[in-house]
Amino acid sequence: MTDTTALDVPKNDKCAFCDYLSGRRPFTVAARTNAVAVLVTREQRGVPHLLVVPVAHRETSLDLSDCEIAAVAAGVRAAAQAINDAYERPGITVWQNNGIPAHQTIAHVHFHVAGTLPEGGTDWGDVSEQPLGETDAIAQIILPHLHLA
Repeated sequence: MTDTTALDVPKNDKCAFCDYLSGRRPFTVAARTNAVAVLVTREQRGVPHLLVVPVAHRETSLDLSDCEIAAVAAGVRAAAQAINDAYERPGITVWQNNGIPAHQTIAHVHFHVAGTLPEGGTDWGDVSEQPLGETDAIAQIILPHLHLA
């Protein structure tokens, strides 16, 4: 775990992920443990598009302890397996951004896990926000297949 970094991390007044995990702001949390949570993002860039976040606030992957990164990695694998089992996608994309130049917008480390679109890849353009009812429905499909350690 590092105390200093050269990364140019976004300056958020409040952490959206901490607000989601605490219930202060509505968001679909598909599953969680004491260490990690799997969220269904409202910006569906894949079929489906999930986020894996540590429950503890950490700005970048460089700030995660060995135990935290192990829990997050296991969460990423569980999310990918759930997508594979529930949606039978021909590909699964995983990505993670550290710092503004890498397109990080929320200063809470998170990994994107998305099943590929029918035409392949994921949608990097503008996507509309899905209503909570839609993301809750995705969580209901994923949940029986999502096994967090």
